[in-house]
Amino acid sequence: MRQRGAGTRLRIAAWIMVPLGLALVLGGIVYFFTTHRGITVAGASMEPTYRVGQTVVVQDVDADDIRRGDVLLLQVPGRYQGAPVVQRVIGKGGDHVVSDGEHVTVNGTPLSEPYVKPERLPVTLKPYDVRVPEGRLFLLGDNRGNANDSRFFLDDQAGSAPASGVLGRINAGLPPVFLTAEALGAALLLGGAGVGFAAWRRGRRPAPSPA
Repeated sequence: MRQRGAGTRLRIAAWIMVPLGLALVLGGIVYFFTTHRGITVAGASMEPTYRVGQTVVVQDVDADDIRRGDVLLLQVPGRYQGAPVVQRVIGKGGDHVVSDGEHVTVNGTPLSEPYVKPERLPVTLKPYDVRVPEGRLFLLGDNRGNANDSRFFLDDQAGSAPASGVLGRINAGLPPVFLTAEALGAALLLGGAGVGFAAWRRGRRPAPSPA
């Protein structure tokens, strides 16, 4: 009787673990493909962070969730012939962005920008001092010597772009939520399969003979 009871418990555990693991794996896949998409970088303005021809993952993002330092895919009305561009957020609505042509400060705090491409030859850039309008973003490319970014549109709302034009945030890799769901789902599937096999083995064992 104990053997049958143990086998029943193992089968119940397998019936729970396998469907749950499958749900997590499939749910993670559905989540990824409904909130993310891949694009190929077409220009050199974000080198060395993202190079021409590199495929990156774009995640849907609400305007309220945009952070300074985010790299975004966006469309800017009246610029770039309507084509989407990839640029980095330096300032948000209300921020005071100042540059001497090389170094950048936001609200009086100097930015540490290890992502900026080092130039072999000195690049002369014009200084600027702007206040970012509410609901808009001040954006720069990491390749400052070869980026057609907010610095070149300072007469148009301080060079800023509307947050409503953001198409998504560029992710360096796969999102943690997706990776966690897939790993946990795979573990449950494998564990459930192992438990199910153990239950099957117990079911095949002959019942002990009565004394």
